[in-house]
Amino acid sequence: MRIFLDANVLFSAAKSDGAVRELATLLAKAGHELWVDDYVLEEARRNLAAKAPDAVTVLERMAGRLKRMETIRLDRELEASLPVHEKDRPVLAAAIHGRCQALVTGDTTHFGALFGKQVHGVTLHSPRSAAIALL
Repeated sequence: MRIFLDANVLFSAAKSDGAVRELATLLAKAGHELWVDDYVLEEARRNLAAKAPDAVTVLERMAGRLKRMETIRLDRELEASLPVHEKDRPVLAAAIHGRCQALVTGDTTHFGALFGKQVHGVTLHSPRSAAIALL
């Protein structure tokens, strides 16, 4: 399965050797493809540089094991159909454009109401629900 990881998941996995990093490891070991685009990778990198600079090197090592796609230009029709906050549309659009079956995000504020639901073929998950549903 193709799984898109949001920047906050990358941030958490890089910052701490905890549950989110373990989730990413287990998903990869289970044969899932973990995808990111330049947009989420740069957001994670920028936030780590500001809040946990030592973790940037961990992110870079992780990034080398992830599948990467270029950041897409938002199609106006697709953008208008996405039921998320404007700032989060590029993330969901990338998952859709990359033909990912799942998007894992820790952003409960903007994505929480959609956890467990599909948007254009992409099921949205929190890290916890991803662990339950995908492992």
